[in-house]
Amino acid sequence: MFTAQHREHVRQRVLELARADQRVIAGALTGSMALGGGDKWSDIDVAFGVVNGITPEVVLQDWTRVLEREFNALNHFDLHSGSSIYRVFLLPGGLEIDVAVTPAEDFGARGPNFRPLFGSAQKSQSTPQPNASSLIGMSWHHVLHARASIERNKPWQAEYWISGIRDHILAIACLRLGENPFYGRGIDLLPGTVTGPLAAALVRSLDEPELRRALAVATRCLIGELEEWNPTLCSRLSPLLQEFGAP
Repeated sequence: MFTAQHREHVRQRVLELARADQRVIAGALTGSMALGGGDKWSDIDVAFGVVNGITPEVVLQDWTRVLEREFNALNHFDLHSGSSIYRVFLLPGGLEIDVAVTPAEDFGARGPNFRPLFGSAQKSQSTPQPNASSLIGMSWHHVLHARASIERNKPWQAEYWISGIRDHILAIACLRLGENPFYGRGIDLLPGTVTGPLAAALVRSLDEPELRRALAVATRCLIGELEEWNPTLCSRLSPLLQEFGAP
């Protein structure tokens, strides 16, 4: 397990690398530690703006060689969001480094955890919230597919769909109650009246009776959340959900 001292050493080295790179015109801290939060499990989150016309992949590739050489990075992968590339590194000891590189014209905050360090950033860009209609649609879709998987004797696939129902219900509840719906960040802030019943929707084994039980619980919770969100839609969907979610 990495130490806080090692994490700070690595973070300062990454910032030093960026400041010395003439292609970089701005930098910021992001993530849980940007505004003084975080704990001993927090990773390193940094974002940089590069001169327009410079390809983020080229900059990241140069930095990757340095991180591999100096810190023995074990692996990395990329996530793309608009014009930004997020390269996520894994270092020995479990330290994760998330490095975002964005063309200058698009560089700016995409959430509340953003602390500029140097250069200038564009006006804050809020990340769009998930679409509630799509989450609701995926939820009833998963109920149907979970039931079909049980009947087809595909227990692992059934578990996959049931877990998805639960995750979508929690995201819908986060939207309804004003909590962060991304990556489960707001789930632990939801009231027990939401999360408590869903605990029983956890699949405890791959036995058919258990899968049917968990699906029934998840379906009841979905109907309850739909009633809170849109009673009219709930009344239309409930009969079919109850049929497919029956144990």
